[in-house]
Amino acid sequence: MYEYKIAETFSSINGEGVKAGQLAFFIRFTGCNLNCSYCDTKWANETDTPFMPMTAEDILEDAKKSGIKNITITGGEPLIQEEIIPLLKLLCENNFNVEIETNGAADISEAAGIFPNRPSITLDYKLPSSGMEKFMRMENYNFLKKNDTVKFVSGSISDLKKAAEIISEYNLTEKCHVYLSPVFGKIIPEDMVNFMLENHLNGVNLQLQLHKYIWDPDKRGV
Repeated sequence: MYEYKIAETFSSINGEGVKAGQLAFFIRFTGCNLNCSYCDTKWANETDTPFMPMTAEDILEDAKKSGIKNITITGGEPLIQEEIIPLLKLLCENNFNVEIETNGAADISEAAGIFPNRPSITLDYKLPSSGMEKFMRMENYNFLKKNDTVKFVSGSISDLKKAAEIISEYNLTEKCHVYLSPVFGKIIPEDMVNFMLENHLNGVNLQLQLHKYIWDPDKRGV
């Protein structure tokens, strides 16, 4: 039976996105296909990252024991993991509200096609300051639904300008939820609000990462 490489599982609140502030059971995979300048989970991305080998049934059992209906699948990058689709289907079939956090450089089409109880997809667009913009798969935008999210983590005003261009070009506010988020400690949220006002970014949400204000910003398992 296939065993997934799980960096950690834990129960907390969602720190960002549509379900920010709601309880969630987190499943964090090891490994990533990007190396963003501001990544706050680099420890989970290394080839020698310690992991727990877990089968899909192990993960399902832990999720059930948590007593929490929201599941956040994160990493690393979940959609590059072998056998990820069978795991997602199993969790969805057991009536969990599954959210996948993915970096924008992995193909979302198969995950987006799960039926019934399709998972929601939170898709990053890596802006210039990340150093990873060239890896974005823009064809992913063809699979977005109303319960999905595109997230722009911004570290500068020039990042915000690029985010505004992408939001407009792909008509994202009509397709899905759209969030702007600051790179922690790199840009003042007030400046982001002013940019939104100046550029009439209707339908766009500013979010702060709640977990970094409730706990130490470098604390794991929250």
